[in-house]
Amino acid sequence: MSQSQSVLTINAGSSSIKFALFDASGESQRTITGQLERIGTPESAIAWRTKDQSDMQRQPLGAKTSQAAVEPFVRWLDAQVGRAAIQAVGHRVVHGGPTYWQPTRATPEVIAELRRLSPLDPKHLPAEIDLIEAFSQHLPSVPQVLCFDTAFHATLPRVAKLLPLPRRYDQAGLQRYGFHGLSCESVVRQLGSVLPIARTWRSG
Repeated sequence: MSQSQSVLTINAGSSSIKFALFDASGESQRTITGQLERIGTPESAIAWRTKDQSDMQRQPLGAKTSQAAVEPFVRWLDAQVGRAAIQAVGHRVVHGGPTYWQPTRATPEVIAELRRLSPLDPKHLPAEIDLIEAFSQHLPSVPQVLCFDTAFHATLPRVAKLLPLPRRYDQAGLQRYGFHGLSCESVVRQLGSVLPIARTWRSG
């Protein structure tokens, strides 16, 4: 594969990390999709396919944690597209609290604030922060952009955000945020492309 400019996207789960590479030199076409699967087990592997393949390829990963998986994954990226080809890394982040919801560049200040907000989602947010920092270590010159899953619902009216709790908890950031926002946004966009067809079908 030629070493064209690429953008890497990361969607971390509890035992797997989904990823995709997009060609950043043209129309942002997806060139590779895959995942780091079964992390923490002897069967951990990098599984991927290119846009021209229907079958998945696999390569042993040998990582006990998501953080530990980053180093062999970056080596794999280097073999696939060249480390220098990676122009940016985009992360799906579950929570940005009341401060962060728009796409945000990862900086030490942002990471510190996310760590402070970790009690809002202790199951996911700390692990996502650790993963971001691991990528910073192994791709130190590559900018990382955080895309928050709360973004789609960030414009909810205040009455919808308030929980039936004393107001001091709301002031501390405990409110209804809405989740799976990136998925909701994708569904809405796809639905928008289908609706004209649906209206034509109904009128016929």
